[in-house]
Order: sequence, then C-alpha cells, then structure tokens
Amino acid sequence: MRGYNVTPYRQCSQCIMDTNDDPFIKFDDKGICNHCITYEQEEKQFVKSGQEGERELQSIIDKIKADGKGKKYDCVLGISGGVDSSYLAYVAKEWGIRPLGVHCDNGWNSELAVQNIQSIVRTLDMDLDTYVINWEEFRDIQLAYLKANVIDIEAITDLAFRAVLKKTAHKYKVKYFLSGDNVVTESVLPRAWICKDTSNLVSIHEKYGSVPLKTYPLMTPLKELYYDKTNPTESLALLNLMDYKKDHVKDVIKTKLGWRDYGGKHFESVFTRFYQAYILPNKFGVDKRKAHLSNLICSGQITKAEALEELKEVYYPDEMMRIDKEFVLKKLGLSEQAFDEYMKAEPLPHEHYGIGKTIYDKYKVLKLIRPIVNLIKN
Repeated sequence: MRGYNVTPYRQCSQCIMDTNDDPFIKFDDKGICNHCITYEQEEKQFVKSGQEGERELQSIIDKIKADGKGKKYDCVLGISGGVDSSYLAYVAKEWGIRPLGVHCDNGWNSELAVQNIQSIVRTLDMDLDTYVINWEEFRDIQLAYLKANVIDIEAITDLAFRAVLKKTAHKYKVKYFLSGDNVVTESVLPRAWICKDTSNLVSIHEKYGSVPLKTYPLMTPLKELYYDKTNPTESLALLNLMDYKKDHVKDVIKTKLGWRDYGGKHFESVFTRFYQAYILPNKFGVDKRKAHLSNLICSGQITKAEALEELKEVYYPDEMMRIDKEFVLKKLGLSEQAFDEYMKAEPLPHEHYGIGKTIYDKYKVLKLIRPIVNLIKN
C-alpha cells in the first residue's frame, strides 16, 4: 500500500490478505493473519446459528414490533440497492416488521441501482424516504478529499448516510436501525483503508474546500449528543442471526425482488466502482477484492484457491473504465491533467489532518464543565 513503509512481502497462509494491501497486517507463528484471527473472534461473539440464532432473532423481532406499537414505523432501514440491504428489506417484511426505507442520494447512483431500489420498495410495498445531498456541497467535499490525497473518499457518503438515518429515526421517534452489517461477508477490512471520522472530514474540507456546507448532513458532536439524548437508538445486525450465504442471498433477491447484479461489491455507485476498481489499485496499491474474498474464505463460502482464481478474472473491463473515467471527471469538473497529477501524488494518511476530536475539543467551554458533568453522572 502506497504511503506506508511495509515489511517484506508476505501473504496469509489461510486467506489472501498480504503486506501489499495492509501495511499493519500481522501474522502468528502459523502464518495466519490478524484478519483471520479477528474474524474467528467476531464469528464466535456475534454469529448465531440453528435454534440459538432463531431464538435470539425472534426475541429481537418481538422487541422491534413492541416498540413500534402506535408508531407509523417499527424501524428504519438504509437502502442502497446493494445485496445486504436488499435482502434485509425482504426478510424484514417477511417477519412482519414495518421498516421505513431510507436512501441517501449523493448524485452517483447508477441507472441499475435506481431500478433495483424502485423494484425493492414496489415489490415489498415499503415506504421510502430519499435524502438528496446538495450536489455542489458534496462535489466540493469530494474534490477536497482528492486534494488531501487520503484513501477513504467513500467516508463522505458513509458519514452523510449515518447522519440521515439518525435524523430520520429522530423524526419518526423510531428506536431501531436495521443494519446490513454482518460478520460473514464484511468483517475483514484493514484499518488503513478507512476513516469514518466527522472531525477528519471537517478538517479536510476547511483546508481544501470552497463551498460552505449549509445542507450537507453533517453529524457534529453537539448534534449527535442531542439526538442520542432525545431519541436513543440501537443498530441491529440481524443478518448475523441467520445462515447468510452470499450466492443464496443473491438468488433470493433476484427471484423475489427482481434485483439485478452489479458485477462487483458496492458497484451500485458509478463513483464507487471507479474508486474501488481504478483509484484504489492505481494510486493506493489496494485491491479491495482481497478483503471481500478473504472474508468469504474465513466464513467457509469459498476456498483460497477459488479466491486466487477470481483475482485473475477481468475486474474492470477497459471500455467500462474509459466510460466511467470520462463521466467521473466531467461530473467533478476535473481535467485529465489535474486527475493525472492527483493519481501521481503521494498518498497521505487521514491522521495527517487530525481525527477523533470529541465534543469537548470542538467546544472548548465544555471542558470547563466536564468535571461537573462527570460528577453528576457518577
């Protein structure tokens, strides 16, 4: 991975993660990497199967329905058009839960993603709230991240989606989020690749942005404190409580919801497709497929040999890449020269711009009363 000093090349003896993609990867005396070890720990802790999983799942379903009595919705559910959220919407309706679908439109949805979302909500007769992010503001943050040369450009969407979900739950006084997060397909993710930190976004935009963020759904520390106090919410990863197999799930949503495959994980977004398949490998030296496939190896859904064979397949056809690149550059207002300079620039870690600031760092006056607040809590 570019931008970090790494040890000599080494690949995990169990999965396909290696030192090229993760500068912080570690191995035990059997050559098994920390991602495999962490997966095993998380599977034991969070994944339930058989009667144990069914009992816990039913208990949570009953809790969601009970809390939803007298309300228009039982819970909120983020809908992206991807596999996990689409399947979760399907099973939620099967359980008799009344979810409000929430979609965050950042301006990069593919036509197929729009069609999939429409098919899902129409087939399931599910209400959908769509929050359209102001394009000029979103574009300005994306350009700021490009100028900052940091890796997690997708954090801009993820942080906005999280804020929109919180605001929607608060609006309808809903207590629960149904999350598509799951251990068996989404546990393996190197920390060097991600930075879902609001203060980091603010710092980067303050340095490189030019458009005031008047409507971008930014969950500042003060806002988050307000929402947590006035409408406490809980995120429920229900996919961990069932037999969740990627190929089977795809077959179900294709048959039941008319869902159509994008050809890659999170390829429902044109920018995400270009980012994952072109920017990440060519600028940062990261092949995100290795994490996805390693996760499937850990959960026993594919073998290491099968994963290595899949890596040999054409991931991003040249013609698709050419069309996407032209579209992305035009939509962002970038020249070929400016983009080439960005691709050649040395990556910088997110920490370079500061991360993890708390509400007390943002509002200095609160530091004065923090001891009093802690005393009252105690």
